[in-house]
Amino acid sequence: MTFSNLVRLTALVLLLFPLSTPAGAETREVLLAAYSVPKEAYEKRIIPAFIHHWKQRTGETIQFRSSFAASGAQARAIVEGLDADIAALSLESDLQQLVQAGLVAHDWKQGPQQGIITTSVVALGVRKGNPKSIQGWEDLTRPGVEVLYPSPKTSGGAMWDIVAIYGAGLQLGARKGLTEPASRDYAADLINRIQRNVKVMDKSGRESVTTFERGVGDVIVTYENELLPRIAQGRPYELVYPPETVVVENPIALVDRHADRHQVRDIAETFIAFLHGPEAQQAFAEFGFRPTNAAIATSTAAAFAHPPHIFTIASLGGWDHVFAALFSPRGAWTRAVEARDR
Repeated sequence: MTFSNLVRLTALVLLLFPLSTPAGAETREVLLAAYSVPKEAYEKRIIPAFIHHWKQRTGETIQFRSSFAASGAQARAIVEGLDADIAALSLESDLQQLVQAGLVAHDWKQGPQQGIITTSVVALGVRKGNPKSIQGWEDLTRPGVEVLYPSPKTSGGAMWDIVAIYGAGLQLGARKGLTEPASRDYAADLINRIQRNVKVMDKSGRESVTTFERGVGDVIVTYENELLPRIAQGRPYELVYPPETVVVENPIALVDRHADRHQVRDIAETFIAFLHGPEAQQAFAEFGFRPTNAAIATSTAAAFAHPPHIFTIASLGGWDHVFAALFSPRGAWTRAVEARDR
């Protein structure tokens, strides 16, 4: 038999009878793609705990890779080819991009807490002693007050920030006796007046906090959980809770197409269930996130502030309505940015 014929015969044998990998020889790997803010909670506590949990339950050693970025940028990366098996994003509309792309095929809202893994509220971070006497949203419009929040074009957290301002404006307008559409105009004007004082719009909520820590700005609009751990560590900041603010809801979902192709659906589904359980929810709480597990939420309630006029995205008409009102080409935030740039 010639050498060339031997090569062809070997190739045929391998095609018909491929070499098998011994069971357990390859370590399965899961990729978690998440928005930037909960990085420490996942990497320091939750992922190591789950890997240990899985090993004890199944005897299998697994690996996790994690990617953290601004929520909107992360959603686009997954749509454009990032092979994430699990997406933990900042807001529902980012996760819906994966649904529309056919990557998330199941009804992710059918899970525990309708797919919401943690909550938070939008609050105001100020320097120690609150030198500019910031108490509420109107104070962010005063001359000489420098404001930070990230860009809603890339950051889900920034969208929540703008939603908080808008919803607060609706409530403040109503308390002044305004009715629709005057109260809506008041809310849009509040966004416009605050935007005039915005010093920097970073790409993500985490980058915005880093800018604040460098000494830029008098007040940062951010999730409370970005500053609670820092304040606990003795950093020279304070949290101010405006009376009117929004509940931030952070969704999570298995990315069906990728998890199935990577043959890790069982791990990914169990990980998401683990995140809703007491151990992970307690860890989230310790990193400043409000847990959605009822028992842990009750036991940690005293650790969190409870502003009197809190509202939800549903109370504002849902994300489709809010996105059109704020971030569409004629939305209130879009027009505020255009007016400032002129």
